[in-house]
Amino acid sequence: MTADHTAHTARRKGLLLILSSPSGAGKSTLTKMLMAWDATMRFSVSATTRAPRPGEEDGREYYFRSRAAFEAMVAGGDMLEHAEVFGNFYGTPKGPVEAAMREGRDTVFDIDWQGGQQIRSSELARDVVSIFILPPSIIELDRRLRARAQDSAEVIAGRMAKSRDEISHWAEYDYVLVNDDLDQTFARLKDILSAERLRRDRQPALAEFVRHLNREFEAR
Repeated sequence: MTADHTAHTARRKGLLLILSSPSGAGKSTLTKMLMAWDATMRFSVSATTRAPRPGEEDGREYYFRSRAAFEAMVAGGDMLEHAEVFGNFYGTPKGPVEAAMREGRDTVFDIDWQGGQQIRSSELARDVVSIFILPPSIIELDRRLRARAQDSAEVIAGRMAKSRDEISHWAEYDYVLVNDDLDQTFARLKDILSAERLRRDRQPALAEFVRHLNREFEAR
C-alpha cells in the first residue's frame, strides 16, 4: 500500500448510530446483529441510579451511580441525554462516546425517541445517524411481544399503548426501516451504515489527498 493511499484511507471520526423503535419492533435484535457484524463498534452503556440486579456488573449492563453522582454529571454537562423513569435516572455518559469517536469507532445507541432527541440536539449532532424501526403491522407487533413470553398480559398491554406515541416520532429520524423481514432489514441497516461512513465530511484525509492529486497535475 502506498503512502498516498494510506493518507486517503486515514482513520475517520466515529459516528453515533441511534436505533429507536417501539418495543417488539426488533431494534435490540438488530443492534446485537450489528455488533456481531462489526466488532469495532461499541454499544453505548447507560448510567443509572437504580441498584444493580443479581449478575449485573458496573460498566457492563450499566454504570451504576448514586443519585448525587448522577446529578453532578448532568450539572457538569457530562451526559449526552438523560431521563427519569419510574423514580430512577438513566442517561448516556459523554466521555466514553467521545473517546470512541476519537478512536474512529462507531457507537450504537439502543434508546427511545426522547433520548434520541437529546443526542440530536447536543454538540455531537453532526455526527449522528438516526434510524427508526417500524413493525410491519400492529397485529404483528402484538404477536412478537406475546411470542417473547417475557412479560405479563398487563405489561404487554402497557407496551402496546406506549407504542403509538413512540411511532408518532418516526419522521424525526434520518432513516426509517419497516422490519417485515429481519435479514432484509439487517441488510438495509448495513447499507445505511456503510454509506454514512463514506460521506465526504466523515473522511478527514480527503482534502489532503485531493491537494496531492493537484500537485501531481502541476508536476506533469
